[in-house]
Amino acid sequence: MKNFTCAYDVPDVPALIREAIQLKKDPFAFSSLGKNKTIGLIFMNPSLRTRMSTQKAAQLLGMNILSVNTTTEGWALETNDGVMNGTTVEHIEEAAAVMGEYCDIIGVRSFPSLSDKLQDTNEKNLLQWMKYSGKPVLSLESATRHPLQSLADMMTIAENKKNKKMKIVLTWAPHVKAVPHAVANSFCEWMKFSEEEFVITHPHGLELDEEFSSAGKIEYDQEKALEDADLVYVKSWCSFSDYGKLQEGNKEWMITPEKLAHTNEAKVMHCLPVRRDVELASSILKSSTSLHLQQAANRVPAAQIVLKKMITSMNKEIKHSSDEFIHAI
Repeated sequence: MKNFTCAYDVPDVPALIREAIQLKKDPFAFSSLGKNKTIGLIFMNPSLRTRMSTQKAAQLLGMNILSVNTTTEGWALETNDGVMNGTTVEHIEEAAAVMGEYCDIIGVRSFPSLSDKLQDTNEKNLLQWMKYSGKPVLSLESATRHPLQSLADMMTIAENKKNKKMKIVLTWAPHVKAVPHAVANSFCEWMKFSEEEFVITHPHGLELDEEFSSAGKIEYDQEKALEDADLVYVKSWCSFSDYGKLQEGNKEWMITPEKLAHTNEAKVMHCLPVRRDVELASSILKSSTSLHLQQAANRVPAAQIVLKKMITSMNKEIKHSSDEFIHAI
């Protein structure tokens, strides 16, 4: 696995989930695999769980870590071509190439603009890092996906699996600002590799990109969607059709204990950060019903197994090149 930007970069998704759960039991099993390897973590947006979990995962593999927040610690980056006579100082073509000289793997976190739909859906920023760095790239969340979060989510589901086919519901939640689609999109994408029943519920006008929502059944009646659910994933997102806009109202979509009464004693997931008593009742977060801390904990083995796969792939390429060189001599 050279790059990790989405579920389709993974040769065998169910196997990766199983391996991540196994590695969680013995996190020091490959503590020297990343020796003399350096990961560069590039944050173009804020991060708490992604930053700390990826750093810890890299440490558990023995890697060196360089971390840069480009909004406060580097030069203002230009991502468009043409004459640079504005406030930007350095073009991403040079910046990414330089970081590629220093690092063996580049991890990039770049949120969508939520204003330019074409640029965001085409993953302009992520693709530029992949093109110009010349190194394997690990997505720490992009304009359309958050694969490390999704892998941790799939681990959490597997660890809470009931002895039957589960009904999993992704429900939209209200918010005070426009929230990107990445987590919801990514969860839908990874659910395509699951055998569980999957339902997506949201108000009219908040449909996700069909590329992702095709993974589940769409239900506009939240109460109906929650009936007999075994697991409820709570997440807000902004409009995709009226791109980047916050849809006012729908405060009644907040998940409460009363709504969970219609489920099959469902567990509740949220990727964090969460707006308490806006998206999700705080009483749920304080109860054993919520899996949000388990999800957060799983971010470490999720990142660790991905880095393990990427390092192993790099080592195989190096050995192959060495063998070719020796054969040529």
